[in-house]
Amino acid sequence: MDRLLTRAARPVPVQGAWPVSRAAPRWLRYTLPGAWVALVFACLSFTPSLLPRSGPFQGFVSGMSAAIGYGLGVLGAWLWREFANRPPRNPRPHAWRGLFVTGGVALAGALVLGWHWQRSIRELMGVPHPASAGFLLAPVVAAAVFVLLVAAGRGLRAVYRVLDTRLARHIGPRAARAMSGLAVLVLTALVASGVLWDGSIALADRTLALRDATTEEGVLRPGSALRSGGPGSRVSWESLGREGRNFVARGPSVDALSAFSGAAAKEPIRVYAGYDSAPDAEARAELAVEDLERAGGFERAQLLVVTTTGSGWVVPEAVDAFEYVTGGDSAIVATQYSHLWSWLSVLVDQERAREAGRALFDAVYERWSRLPVGERPKLFVFGESLGSFGGETAFSGERDLANRTDGVLFVGPPHFNTLYREFTDQRDPGSPEVEPVYRRGRIVRFSRRPGEVIPPASEPWGDSRVLYLIHPSDPIIWWSPDLLLNRPDWLREPRGEDVLGQMVWLPFVTFWQVTADLPLGMAVPPGYGHVYTGEHADAWVALLRPEGWTGQKTARLRALLKPAP
Repeated sequence: MDRLLTRAARPVPVQGAWPVSRAAPRWLRYTLPGAWVALVFACLSFTPSLLPRSGPFQGFVSGMSAAIGYGLGVLGAWLWREFANRPPRNPRPHAWRGLFVTGGVALAGALVLGWHWQRSIRELMGVPHPASAGFLLAPVVAAAVFVLLVAAGRGLRAVYRVLDTRLARHIGPRAARAMSGLAVLVLTALVASGVLWDGSIALADRTLALRDATTEEGVLRPGSALRSGGPGSRVSWESLGREGRNFVARGPSVDALSAFSGAAAKEPIRVYAGYDSAPDAEARAELAVEDLERAGGFERAQLLVVTTTGSGWVVPEAVDAFEYVTGGDSAIVATQYSHLWSWLSVLVDQERAREAGRALFDAVYERWSRLPVGERPKLFVFGESLGSFGGETAFSGERDLANRTDGVLFVGPPHFNTLYREFTDQRDPGSPEVEPVYRRGRIVRFSRRPGEVIPPASEPWGDSRVLYLIHPSDPIIWWSPDLLLNRPDWLREPRGEDVLGQMVWLPFVTFWQVTADLPLGMAVPPGYGHVYTGEHADAWVALLRPEGWTGQKTARLRALLKPAP
């Protein structure tokens, strides 16, 4: 037994490995085929993506890309040897010299081009240029990430070899290899999904839940009965959560609304049910509708149903704009379904968003539809990011949206939104994916700049309107596993005006590039990425069509909605 264990632990020569000193650790030795593919992937990772990056973050992306390429290169070489039925061969020394020379030149060129493309993206979006020296950190970070990831992969291979050796004592060698490989795959899947991924998500959820119990400085419990958490409310102030308290305690005052419109305004109604206000999505929706009815929300002229983003965030510019355009004669209702950040919720909270969006709209609609036709408020729906996904789930299609609402605004929809994909995939011939036209725009329209004419300008737009706001540079909209092996239309057609024309689709690389853009979506100026500040004003004017409204008022409203620096 001792001899067997000693044999299993003995280092196995790495065929074709980088010829370094025998004193060097094995995890610093690499195969030539893997190194070539890693080099290609590392260079391609400097090609432009949707959003600007810092040097260290670019290094992280490049290191991940190189590790992916190395794994594919090693796998491809192994498959080739298996089909050719030949053993691995050690490369000649000049083969490594060729890699070093070619790699040095290629990486230097990629670094220079990457720096140039990053400057171009920043100029396009009006983002200040960081110090050029900071971009030189990219290769250092990339090398560290690459080494760590390849070492982790080799650790799994070591586990496989130990299992194979031990199982071979009891079963045949082929069965041992199969069982060992299956065990490593299952172990990797369990660790990646159950320990690393699920554990990280659970930790993030618990951490952000603690944050949800806090209240921002300056946010006070409302003294108005027209707000959840205020006097007579069915929802306690403590249960609203951080974002719920922000929503009900803020917003334009009656004086601000009156000053803007030049006429007497009403105090808007804001109703919210937090994650801790009730045990599940349906109960939270019912509680919110009860509080909405108590506050007189069904007696207002306009009623807006909001599906929040993951953390329960209600986009302030969107709801403030709605109240300014309606002169305060409005009621807004929303519920919380998660604690996670928006970009993370896009990946893991889809089911909860679906339940919350459907439950809230159905509860509001059930109460609203019981009112006499002439006494119902106009009913609108709003959702941004994952909120648009939740908002869509209450409807079956274009006609259902028009029949049960007076207007819908969806902003920055994720690629997996069912209705968004249906409208985009079935768009009219000749219209681009970055601004599609669906059935001549009779109900559903898309806009990259709602302050401009919303296409198709020559066609009539019905009384019940659905509008999607999209930015070509928004990674939330384009992220999809399909990017791994399929070139999308938005990279086949002319690029949007906020995307570099040099951005191209590359297998595997583009998927990882856009994935890396997700957490950067809110780190750019308004009008780019996932930041739609100010554009909500133009969108609500297009949907509500207030009498006597002018373009000058829209410009004033945009200025009011602009966050303080």
